[in-house]
Amino acid sequence: MLRGQKVMLDRDLAELFGVKAIRLREQVKRNKGRFPDNFMFVLSDDEAVLMVSQFAIPSKQALGGALPFAFTEHGVLMLSNVLRSDRAMKMSIRIIEIFIKLRESLLLHKDLTVLINEIEKRMLKQDKKIDVLFDYLNKFIERRKVRISSIGFKRKNER
Repeated sequence: MLRGQKVMLDRDLAELFGVKAIRLREQVKRNKGRFPDNFMFVLSDDEAVLMVSQFAIPSKQALGGALPFAFTEHGVLMLSNVLRSDRAMKMSIRIIEIFIKLRESLLLHKDLTVLINEIEKRMLKQDKKIDVLFDYLNKFIERRKVRISSIGFKRKNER
């Protein structure tokens, strides 16, 4: 997580795409217009130091010498379209397939959430109805506890 976004570094993506990190950076620089700030950004010195200290990276040199590029998921997809290798093409197809499956699972999850919310609403309505029923029953029980005096004529010894 950098700048509030999940990202992948250029060196890791280069390994996935089967190219050298320097070649990957070259292609990005040649196609700068395809990588707006929400697709890709260059790490600052402070962020590079943070990466080294937090993720067991031995030094800034292990990041490739220069400040690394960080790609968001949209940037990764665009990168797979910019690179011309066979492996990059396969990765592009795989990324699209994964995004489709992810969206399908999110929609399924959303449908389940809606269904659960509807069931909860029904249960709340039933709970309210049951509460009203118990209130009425309690009132009848309270009425029976109150001793009602008989109406009519009483003899002296019956009082």
